[in-house]
Parts: sequence; C-alpha cells; structure tokens
Amino acid sequence: MSKIFIYATARFIWTFLFYGSDSNENRAHVHVGKAGMVNLAKIWLEPQVEVVKKGDLSDKQLTQVVEIVNKYRNEMLGQWERFKAGEKVRSIKVKE
Repeated sequence: MSKIFIYATARFIWTFLFYGSDSNENRAHVHVGKAGMVNLAKIWLEPQVEVVKKGDLSDKQLTQVVEIVNKYRNEMLGQWERFKAGEKVRSIKVKE
C-alpha cells in the first residue's frame, strides 16, 4: 500500500492510496479513507473523476473527497504514472 496524498482538514485527515495489486489495473484510480475506516472509497481518475465504490463514506464526505480529487487530479495522475513505472512514490501533503 502506497500513501500518495494526504489532505488534512479541521475535521479529518483524508488518506489517498494505491494498493500493490492496483499495478495490474490499467485505469488510473485512487482509494481514499480516514483513520479507522475499513471500507475505503475507490475513485477513477480517468478519463474523468468517477466514484466506483463509496466505501464507508457518508454522502457529504464523498462529495468532499470528490472535490479534493478534482482539484488535485493532475498530481494524483502523476503519482499513478510513477507507481505504474515502479518508481518510489512519496506522499503529497496538503493542509486546508
């Protein structure tokens, strides 16, 4: 599991990550959740941002996460390219 993006708000710290098995998938996506969450959301990054799986997120949380993904989509796609190429991926940290 590679943490690729960490987004901290006043209420939550959202962690965006790739699983090792994600390298077998051709379509760029990210998994996202917060501390203690068991079922993470899965969001496609291409060809457009699209929710695949809601996970344990509420509708309000999912809306917030999709806004974050839309805002930082290019950075996440860059992380995906490094990940797929087998390069080391370092977490990008953003504080609201």
